Amino acid sequence: MWWAIPLTLVAFYGARQLAIKLKQPLLNPLLISLFIIIPVLLLTHTSYDSYFAGSSLLNDLLQPAVVALAFPLYEQLHQIRARWKSIITICLVGSLVAMITGTAAALLLGASPEIAASVLPKSVTTPIAMATAESIHGIPAISAICVMFVGIFGAVFGHPILNMLKIKTPSARGLAIGSTAHALGTARCAEEDYQEGAYSSLALVICGIITSLAAPFVFPVLVKLFA
Repeated sequence: MWWAIPLTLVAFYGARQLAIKLKQPLLNPLLISLFIIIPVLLLTHTSYDSYFAGSSLLNDLLQPAVVALAFPLYEQLHQIRARWKSIITICLVGSLVAMITGTAAALLLGASPEIAASVLPKSVTTPIAMATAESIHGIPAISAICVMFVGIFGAVFGHPILNMLKIKTPSARGLAIGSTAHALGTARCAEEDYQEGAYSSLALVICGIITSLAAPFVFPVLVKLFA
């Protein structure tokens, strides 16, 4: 499928230019791109597998792009060293709240333990979420969908909510969004403020580690309490 990459690039950069020009939170480039690409695939009767195979080069570039997030983190290393206790505490609380609220809500609404396990890692990046869901007998594909939904929500509404709450400190804003909206939220933070993006990158990494380690212990407790 030769036109997968051109379609993706045109859709994303067109949506990005629209977002920059209008400056509306709802006009998130990823969200707008989905509304462009999905109808095109449906109209051309193109399967997702064919589209994914055709755009595999872009997918491969995601790995070095994620690694590149470490550069602003390195530049803020002196501040991170001075605040590491607060940062670890914030990320721990954020990870636990994300796991508990999503899983508890799913169980209280009648979801099976398998579905609830899939929802639990919704606030970490996709590879970690899928591996974590599998380790607690969830469905990785559902986890991936939850991660995308939470990421888009955080990228679109995260900053308006923080502005409404009058939270202006870049480190606080970055840690809040990075611990809840993973890579998509971090990308949005990097656009807003360099320091904010660095702290969001840090929260993304720490919360991913905490969630993957704590999930096998937290999930059985939540099932007993809310199932």
